[in-house]
Amino acid sequence: MKLVSVVVPVYNVEAYIAETIQSILKQTYSNFEILIVNDGSTDRSIEIIQTFDDPRITLIHQENQGVSAARNRGIAQAKGEYIALIDGDDIWVPEKLEKHVQHLENSPQIGLSFCRSAFIDLNGAPLGIYQMPQLTHIDLHHILCRNPIGNGSVPVIRRAALEAIKHPSTRNNGKSLAYFDENLHHLEDVECWLRIALKSEWQLEGIPEALTLYRVNLGGASTKVDQQIASLEKMLIKTATYAPELVAKWGSMARAYQLRFLSRRMVSLGHGKKAVELVNNALLTSWKIARDEPRRTFLTLAAAYSLYLLPSFIYQRLEAQGMKLTGLFQQKQILREQRS
Repeated sequence: MKLVSVVVPVYNVEAYIAETIQSILKQTYSNFEILIVNDGSTDRSIEIIQTFDDPRITLIHQENQGVSAARNRGIAQAKGEYIALIDGDDIWVPEKLEKHVQHLENSPQIGLSFCRSAFIDLNGAPLGIYQMPQLTHIDLHHILCRNPIGNGSVPVIRRAALEAIKHPSTRNNGKSLAYFDENLHHLEDVECWLRIALKSEWQLEGIPEALTLYRVNLGGASTKVDQQIASLEKMLIKTATYAPELVAKWGSMARAYQLRFLSRRMVSLGHGKKAVELVNNALLTSWKIARDEPRRTFLTLAAAYSLYLLPSFIYQRLEAQGMKLTGLFQQKQILREQRS
């Protein structure tokens, strides 16, 4: 059995970290190490981590430098042939590592294996809906515009794929190695996956099961819209230095998809006016998102305008029914694809 190194960046997640670690320890694939990188936590996270007595756990401390630096620190110390990432507030189902290792072993051309995610709330209760990215035939524009990997708790990556893109870190006068760009604080994962696809022969591919439980935490999201838009521009500027044709052709689409995503975040927060503004800007930025994903674009428009124009009690009923129908449709799709 090949060793899997599980890298867990941790920053002030005292309410969730115990459940995250327990989900790793319950994996049916047992040959793993856990590298927990404390990124300067100021709450009880480290105290809780230290209650786990398992020789496979290594706790690493650093000053607060962000998730990219924390992941880089863990990857640099990892001993495994495969690197699995999970954030300190998410959960894995028990078969997660086993299925990814099998996927990678059976597909020697795949450098990054990912999965779908089921959404849970802050208390861990299922929301009944899923993250449903494209799983196969992933091109560069799919990564740039739609990020099929989805979140930081789904990828299991061959060390060889990460070694192909490593570069000197901005820390320690360049004496450390970096895989994720430590100067990006949003979309750093997208930029990393792009470099794997651009600068190596490794492919990215997903498996249809929802093996990650992704905790939806909208805290502070309303104040981060401008930050995320600025981060996208920063990421596009960097990507243009090594893939100018990609950014020239698909940059507007990437901006439009990001604006549509942020509109949905505002819907979740109940900010109808801002949601309408963002989805309108998305279509003005590139109307092609309506051509390429008509259903998702229409649903975002409908949700934003319904929230903005309808009485709250009517909107809440429509939202609940829509969530239920969406979840049922997604569950059927997952089961159908698993069978095939």
